[in-house]
Amino acid sequence: MNVVNIKLNGYDYAMEKGMTVLDASFETMKFKKEYLNHPIPTLYYLQGIVDVDESGVCVAEVDGKLVNASTTRIGEGMEIETMSPKAVEARKEALSRILAVHDKDCLHCLRSSSCELQTLLKDYGFTDEPDIPDDNIEEIDTSSVVLIRDNNKCIRCKRCVNVCAKMQAVSAIACTGTGLDATIAPSSPSGLAAASCVNCGQCVAVCPVGALVEKTCIDEVNAALADPKKYVAVQVAPAVRAALGEDFEFPLGIDVEGRIAEGLRLLGFDKVFDTKFGADLTIVEEANELVDRIAHDGVLPMITSCCPGWIKYAEHFYPDMLDNISSCKSPHQMHGAIVKSFLAEREGLDKEDIVTVSVMPCTAKKFECTRNDEDGAGVPDVDIVVTTNELAKMFKDAGIQLEAMNPATAYDHPLGFGTGAGIIFGASGGVMEAALRTACETISGKELDAFEFAAVRGMAGIKEASVDIDGADVRVAVVSGLANANMLLTKVKNGEADYQFIEVMACPGGCVNGGGQPHQGAYARRLADVPAARAAALYGNDSESEVRKSHENPYIKLLYDEYLEKPGSERAHRLLHTTYAMR
Repeated sequence: MNVVNIKLNGYDYAMEKGMTVLDASFETMKFKKEYLNHPIPTLYYLQGIVDVDESGVCVAEVDGKLVNASTTRIGEGMEIETMSPKAVEARKEALSRILAVHDKDCLHCLRSSSCELQTLLKDYGFTDEPDIPDDNIEEIDTSSVVLIRDNNKCIRCKRCVNVCAKMQAVSAIACTGTGLDATIAPSSPSGLAAASCVNCGQCVAVCPVGALVEKTCIDEVNAALADPKKYVAVQVAPAVRAALGEDFEFPLGIDVEGRIAEGLRLLGFDKVFDTKFGADLTIVEEANELVDRIAHDGVLPMITSCCPGWIKYAEHFYPDMLDNISSCKSPHQMHGAIVKSFLAEREGLDKEDIVTVSVMPCTAKKFECTRNDEDGAGVPDVDIVVTTNELAKMFKDAGIQLEAMNPATAYDHPLGFGTGAGIIFGASGGVMEAALRTACETISGKELDAFEFAAVRGMAGIKEASVDIDGADVRVAVVSGLANANMLLTKVKNGEADYQFIEVMACPGGCVNGGGQPHQGAYARRLADVPAARAAALYGNDSESEVRKSHENPYIKLLYDEYLEKPGSERAHRLLHTTYAMR
């Protein structure tokens, strides 16, 4: 490796030749020295999304001259100061220009306390700035079922534009113009809902401010909890446990499953369930469908249906492959259908009085529960979806301290028990691995000696594997990020790739990196693999689980014995399966 010697804030370093000043500053963050308190700030930069930060705050003084740290390459003997008076003054001027066109109603903004701009304003002494003139206020775009787009808060970083185009291959948001005069707008003049938006929320995940946020349903949940006539059941997706702690200053990758259960009971929910039960149910139905397709020359490859962002993408861009997609509902929709049928009958409840709430890492789930054919019991399977971010706000508003909750708290049975296979659904490759654990034993009739499928794990955008199932070679693929899905499916359609089973997740890395998860800014994303840290928590939970195969969940067996009869039965199909439509 070619290296150059530099001096940064008075300390000597040997750095890889060719990296930028900003890259070098990130590298120094790994060492415990005094300049840890003085990093080069960024507002536009986000690794892999926007590589050049033109906000004006990403500057440093190099050999006495002010430079853009994201575009200037380090050189031999270079002396870099990150907090010189010249650099600090330039950043203040840049922040002033941004503030002049930025809505400063921070008190009511959903991103208050997790806003990258707000953090910088505090760091650089901005306290009481005038509001933008009323005649400059733009109308807020609320056309989407899922998202709110507020251009009055937009700082023109183009992160949303880039992630939608580069990572998701959708381009529902576009940019015209340059600098702070640029216009960021949906590709349709009628608003985001009319664009080809798939509701994945990756634009929300990368937005440094509150220009893009999920449409909150907190008031609806609180109203249901306050209504004595309503029986309110909540379920929590596996990926939530791996991320919620971040909003309460837990380190990355800490599993807070039990703490969430206790917090939800304190909020007043009648039943607290775990979506991993629905995930196990999905696997049993999906594995049965896959085995049936393979045995009877059905449409292959079969593609998973757990991700509503992917489903809507397919309806827009791959309508000719809708028959390839499993007819199984997603886990939380299946769970909701069982609550309003099996549980309602078992406990003598009127399904009309039951309100089902899902806590999801995903913004697209808010759209999914409004789709047609998601009402297996004759009423909506799921009534309300809130994201991980919304749950954090609900806890904080109620004065619930997550760190004070009991980590050993259990969820309510029978619909709160799930296996390790159900837990790993939240990570890219988890659905595939869970399905293989069940499909292998279903086809072979033999118990697996080892059921950790390492080939489908990890954060790679596309993963391929061949699995020997009772002498048959089953070829599978796992893909996350819709641009990767587009690449893989194009090969399948062109006859360049051949698989029997494909898992698709819209969000890079899977649900752990969903649009409704706690916001992590440029520094956190550069210094740690955030999705991988969250996924590790799920795999750790799986390895410690009492039962690790979906078909061995005793309550899933009970459900089939007492109610559903068998996988793929008429009742199972009516409650647990759905349809798709070209858009």
